[in-house]
Amino acid sequence: MKTQTKAYCFGLTAVLMWSTVATAFKLALQWLTPIQLVLLASISSILLLSSVLLWQNKLHLAWRYALARPAYFLLVGAINPFLYYLVLFKAYDLLPAQQAQSLNYTWAITLALLAVPFLKQQLRKQDLVAMALGYLGVLVIATRGDILAMQFDSVAGVLLALFSTLLWAGYWIINTRHQGDAVASLLVAFCFSLPMVFCYCWFTDGLPPWHAKAWLGAAYVGLFEMGIAFVCWVLALKYTNNTARISNLIFVSPFLSLFFIGYFLGEQIESATYIGLLLIISGLVIQQWHGNK
Repeated sequence: MKTQTKAYCFGLTAVLMWSTVATAFKLALQWLTPIQLVLLASISSILLLSSVLLWQNKLHLAWRYALARPAYFLLVGAINPFLYYLVLFKAYDLLPAQQAQSLNYTWAITLALLAVPFLKQQLRKQDLVAMALGYLGVLVIATRGDILAMQFDSVAGVLLALFSTLLWAGYWIINTRHQGDAVASLLVAFCFSLPMVFCYCWFTDGLPPWHAKAWLGAAYVGLFEMGIAFVCWVLALKYTNNTARISNLIFVSPFLSLFFIGYFLGEQIESATYIGLLLIISGLVIQQWHGNK
C-alpha cells in the first residue's frame, strides 16, 4: 500500500471513530455520572496505550518521560483527561448531543485566542472572521435558531461546553513545549491523571456501579475516543506527504456525528444545528486556508 493511501486509511478511520463518540457519551451517561465515565474510560485507554507501546517496543519511553518531567505531566494529566473530559461529559449530561458536539468544535478558534498571550502570536483578519462565524454558530445552535429570544436549553451546559474548548486548547498549547513520542506522552499524562480521577470519583459520586452496558460504553469511549482514534491520527500524520489534506478530513466528522446521533439516540436534528455547524466549520476553513497559504 502506498504511503499516502495508508495516511488516508488511518485518517478516515480516526474520523469515523470520532464521529461515533458523541453518541457513545450520551449512551454511557445513562448509567454513569461524568466522573465515573472519566474513570472507566481512562483505565481502558491506559491499557490500550500500554499495549500499543509494548507492541512498538517503546514502553520504556513512557517511564523515561515520567522520571524526567513529573511536574509537567502532572499538569498535563490534570487538564487531560481529568478536567477536560469531566467538563465535557457534564456538558453532554446537560445538553442534547447535537448541541454539545457542535459547540465542542469551536476549540480551534479558542486555540487562536489563547495563542496570542501564551505563544506571542498575533490575531490575523482571518482569525477574527473565524471567531465571528464560529461564535455566531454557537449562538444559533444554543438558542435553537432564536437568537433574539436568547433562551437556552441549559446555560450551564453551554458554558461547560465552551469551557471544555478552553481546556482542550490550553492542553495543546502546553504540549508545544514537549517534543517526545505522542503515544508515550499521552500514556504518561493518563497515568498521572488516574489518581486524581479516582480520588475525585471516590469522594463525590462513588465508584462506578457494575452494569454491563455502562462498562461497555465506558470501554468504547476509552478505546476509541481516547486511544485508537488518537493512534490512527498520529499514524495518518506520520505517513502523509500533505498534512493539510489529512487535516481537512476532520471537517467530515461533525456532520457524520449528527447522523449517528439522530439514528442511535433518536434526537431530531434541528435546522438550527445544521446552520450553526456550517457557520462554525466555515470559520475553521477560513482560518485554516490562510495558514496553508
